[in-house]
Amino acid sequence: MLHRCTLILFITLISCFENNLPKPKAYLNLEYSSPQYHEVLNSCGFKYQINKEAILENHEEECWDNIKYPKMKATIYLSYFKVDNNINSLIDDAYQMPMKHVNRAIEIPEKIYFDQKNKIFGSLFRVEGNTASQLQFFLTDSIRNFLVGSLYFYSKPNYDSLMPAARYIEDDMLHLMETLKWE
Repeated sequence: MLHRCTLILFITLISCFENNLPKPKAYLNLEYSSPQYHEVLNSCGFKYQINKEAILENHEEECWDNIKYPKMKATIYLSYFKVDNNINSLIDDAYQMPMKHVNRAIEIPEKIYFDQKNKIFGSLFRVEGNTASQLQFFLTDSIRNFLVGSLYFYSKPNYDSLMPAARYIEDDMLHLMETLKWE
């Protein structure tokens, strides 16, 4: 009986000196390649540059393009409209698009874009939160041309998980905006 008590006491003492360390925080280690761009021409009279890793689906009859990111399961949907005494309506619609996500968004900061040389202006909206569309933009010359773009992921909207991919595509979207030229 004494040997049992000694053995139990010995095991208890040894187990008390074990170092229990908490697990370190784990972060996603997502690495994206440096983007390389190439120019694409839309049949409706404008050109822009997209990431070479993206796939362009051109729908010439409707004047809209899809820029697909298969590795990220995401698509930027572009829609082109001719301005015909309806610029105010088009701009109002472009501002309403991000507002459709306001009930799930944390915030919707706006980046204003203005290219004085080419007379193109617009805005980029980052819709932060668990929303269906993370990024939206519009560009126009306010006389003839109007372009709207929206980013959608093919997954459940989880902002923390999608944020790295959304930031990568945001840079591509800004590059598209900066390289857009109306013909």
